[in-house]
Amino acid sequence: MRGLADEQTIVEFMGEFGRSARQRVCVYLTGGASAVLLGWRPSTLDVDLRFIPDEDALYRAIPALKERLHLNVEIAAPSDFIPELPGWEERSRFITQVGKADFYHYDFYAQALAKIERGHVQDVHDVTSMLEHGLVEPAELLHLFACIEPRLYRYPAIDPPRFRAAVEAVAGNPPPA
Repeated sequence: MRGLADEQTIVEFMGEFGRSARQRVCVYLTGGASAVLLGWRPSTLDVDLRFIPDEDALYRAIPALKERLHLNVEIAAPSDFIPELPGWEERSRFITQVGKADFYHYDFYAQALAKIERGHVQDVHDVTSMLEHGLVEPAELLHLFACIEPRLYRYPAIDPPRFRAAVEAVAGNPPPA
């Protein structure tokens, strides 16, 4: 049975995963892994990540690491749930380099918008923490939402007016009555 991932487990995973890379790769951690590494959560259910470029050696390393570390790993990023934000790679914060792998926190604006859209209780807490820690600014969150809003039609599960209202509420600009 796999358990929760704490900071030590995530760091150990990053070390072993990074040493599995055969070529230069950027690994983007998202969701609970970012929250744990930055200290506003003690643990997470899984490590969500995306790596660029795709590399078979890394995919092949995941099952053994999951078993050895008793860890859930998912290949997932905000762009799986909402349109990709312009400039997300440049806004992704560097964590560390291990072997040929550079680890980053996936753009916090993309993480926040994906969490706002999903709206689960833990997601709301995470977005609040991102705001409190200065990882996202309300005005820029609204601006980046406006950048992706015209492409929301490509995500049929999203209700664009509800999503806009939720972003405005989080950013402190509720829609006019």
